Amino acid sequence: MKIEVANRLKKLPPYLFVEIDKAKRKALAEKRDVIDLGIGDPDIPTPKHILKSLHKASLNPKTHKYALDAGLPALKQEIAKWYKKRFNVKLDPDKEILPLIGSKEGIAHIPLGFINKGNYTLVPDPCYPPYKTGTIFAGGIPIIMPLLKENDFLPDLKDIKKSVLKRTNLMFLNYPNNPTSAVCTKSFFKEAIKFAEKNNIIICHDAAYTELCFDGYKPPSFLEVHGAKQIGIEFHSFSKTFNMTGWRLGFACGNSEIIKALAKVKSNIDSGVFTAIQHAGVEAMKSISKTLPGIIAIYQKRRNVLIDSLNSAGWEIKKPKATFYVWAPVMKGYNSASLAKIILEKADVVVTPGNGFGSTGEGYIRMALTVDHSRLKEAAKRIKHILG
Repeated sequence: MKIEVANRLKKLPPYLFVEIDKAKRKALAEKRDVIDLGIGDPDIPTPKHILKSLHKASLNPKTHKYALDAGLPALKQEIAKWYKKRFNVKLDPDKEILPLIGSKEGIAHIPLGFINKGNYTLVPDPCYPPYKTGTIFAGGIPIIMPLLKENDFLPDLKDIKKSVLKRTNLMFLNYPNNPTSAVCTKSFFKEAIKFAEKNNIIICHDAAYTELCFDGYKPPSFLEVHGAKQIGIEFHSFSKTFNMTGWRLGFACGNSEIIKALAKVKSNIDSGVFTAIQHAGVEAMKSISKTLPGIIAIYQKRRNVLIDSLNSAGWEIKKPKATFYVWAPVMKGYNSASLAKIILEKADVVVTPGNGFGSTGEGYIRMALTVDHSRLKEAAKRIKHILG
């Protein structure tokens, strides 16, 4: 029997981090001392008080049953409290907040609620891959919005053709941005909201990195801006904020009708987040003001160690205000792939070629600050040595 996969799978590009993992595993098999700055998976353990909360909740047999599709009320209430305190945005816990099995799951599923075959989704490029793949799975077509240095890595909304806008239902935004680590102002969000209202487009803002910010900078929420809740939602993640990547917990919030549609999609696909994990999420939200400063201090130190060291060798890398990514322009004589390749082969350091996030990412590599600062020093030393 010949096994033939669906056309939607054939349309997908190779998933970036799978390819990186293959190269890393090959190097490790050769007993090389590999420093992995490729995938943004925090090395810092989940805080102990969150672990204790999970353990306690897991001992209660009631948490062993199917979770509520709409999410644990206590978690939604804590999210609403935090949103009000952090962004001065009031959210209805029952109608405007939906827990997710990680923000990636919600991002990948949202097109199923609003994209019909042949519809367009506006997607930044370079970008987090699920914006494109979620659109393709829903039968839609991703339309690229280039993120260019000369425009501060913001999409130029005026450059989008009217013929495209007629078939566009969704637009993804992401600030602070992965992979470029760029940030935006409320004025950009105002422009985007006005654009979306005019063209009847839903905005999905991926806000996974709003809490990983440095030097006193505080990124705004999309929902802070007048009119945002009328046309969009925002996705948040526990993964990066609390070092809980493997736990798979996130949430969407904002427009109640959009949340309702996403909830309907999810109720036909999954059975919610394990209730004990949601209880741990309650503890995480309650303690965020105590937990975050220490985590931010670690990443800020790592950022400074890596960038200061590389810049001392003549590389011109701008220090990001947020995220734990360094978006570094390649030097003369290299492209994204060739630089990433030589850094792995000659320095045993894994970095991500920028074009793996989309064609506009060509000319850059991304480095994740997810190893100890001493290993970052070693990585910088190796890279400086091979690049002269």
